[in-house]
Amino acid sequence: MTYAAYLANVTRLAVDVVNTADTADLSAATRQMLGEHEVAWPAPGELEPLRGLLREALAQVVTGGRAGAVGALLKRYPPDMHLSDHDQFLHIHFARDGLPPQRWIGQTTAAALAHVATGDPAVTLGRCAASGCERFFVDESRNRTRRFCSGACASRTSVAAYRAREKT
Repeated sequence: MTYAAYLANVTRLAVDVVNTADTADLSAATRQMLGEHEVAWPAPGELEPLRGLLREALAQVVTGGRAGAVGALLKRYPPDMHLSDHDQFLHIHFARDGLPPQRWIGQTTAAALAHVATGDPAVTLGRCAASGCERFFVDESRNRTRRFCSGACASRTSVAAYRAREKT
């Protein structure tokens, strides 16, 4: 796994935590990542203190504004950088395996978002352009111009625009 792929995976973890209101609905990729790092599954409500700070940090990264929330994440959840070869490839981890979920996710995502905020070109973060949708996404499209978090939001927006044109 390349370092850029690792940063993208961890950024997707941050997006998943922010976009998901209930820990039971976290993605299979998040389940796998937590399992690989011996992190217990978060209890309902356990990630709430972190979720708000992550949402603010993601919003600042998307808009390219000052990254005060990323700095606050780093201060509250200082990364513990170390080398790991758990998947037979030497790479950097930002938190020790087996930590409580909020701490492990906080340290890991704080470090990854610091990289993304400073312009790591391999990870592009976006916010859905659909009316009423506040979800974030990692844009891995070829030209990094994705506008919607899902096909459903893109379709809903297209249908609404079509209907608005038909009324005139």
